[in-house]
Amino acid sequence: MSASGGTKAIVAALGANLAIAVAKFVAFLFSGSSSMLAESVHSLADSGNQGLLLLGGKKAQREATPQHPFGYGRERYIYAFLVSIVLFSVGGMFAVYEGYEKIKHPHQIEAWYWPVGVLIFAIIAEGFSFRTAIKESNETRGALSWTEFIRRAKAPELPVVLLEDFGALIGLVLALAGVGLAIGTGDGVWDGIGTLCIGILLIVIAIVLAAETKSLLLGEAAGTDQVDKIKAAVVDGDTVTGIIHMRTLHLGPEELLVAAKIAVQHDDTATEVANAINAAESRIREAVPIARVIYLEPDIYNEAAAAAGVNPAKQVGGAPAGLTADGAPGDTPDTPADPKESGH
Repeated sequence: MSASGGTKAIVAALGANLAIAVAKFVAFLFSGSSSMLAESVHSLADSGNQGLLLLGGKKAQREATPQHPFGYGRERYIYAFLVSIVLFSVGGMFAVYEGYEKIKHPHQIEAWYWPVGVLIFAIIAEGFSFRTAIKESNETRGALSWTEFIRRAKAPELPVVLLEDFGALIGLVLALAGVGLAIGTGDGVWDGIGTLCIGILLIVIAIVLAAETKSLLLGEAAGTDQVDKIKAAVVDGDTVTGIIHMRTLHLGPEELLVAAKIAVQHDDTATEVANAINAAESRIREAVPIARVIYLEPDIYNEAAAAAGVNPAKQVGGAPAGLTADGAPGDTPDTPADPKESGH
């Protein structure tokens, strides 16, 4: 996994969650608090999730094979999607069930100092993990807001850790509120209400994660800035005079496929076209280093097509809609926008 995969943030979250899970379970045994049981299962689920992210990063590094010629970069998306399922089923649904049972059959919290002390410790530990995730994310998010970063990030690990840590901190505050109200009023129903709120929170976060990683699994185009750089790199104004249409696809967080039909002059020789394509590929890789799989198809520029609309030789973007560079109907000169620009 590359540095952009947030390995440091994942390891920090894993260590914090394992320590917190043990502490919460001990507090549950001494106090009988359902909030503590739900939170211990939540932390245990989070620990498993971090393990899944590390495993996905490791598997994604495997070399391409004849059966998988584009490699295994999407393994990271698959394991991130599994995280959302684990968070929903193990964390969220268990907490909802436990909260419902505690509301139906409440009992007073015993040894209140155990859950309160552990929750304060957990907030400090989760805060450290969250701070690490924020620090790593700031190195890659640039001027994007946090919402935009989570929605547009191609590497799933940091958004997953950010949402998990954020949810964990909110969940700890809810648990502390539930335990505090149960202790103050002597009514164990408040403990159950806090547990139920934790479950609902985890389910909402799991749904958001599932939606984001589903889009990555389906296949997302390059970002708008990368598309613009690729367009500028392809056209040399001499042999390659324009782009008729182009498609980009992330094969993984750090691997991009570029396929384009390019306009060339009708009197160029095969050697000139081949050399121009090789040069264009080199320029693309220099402009966008993650563009590792590139397919460029030349098409002969046609005066009739130019007369009908956009001239590929003068404007990047290609021939008029429904018209190929040789004047035949079919291809349209669209370059797909980044799906995350429109919220997937």
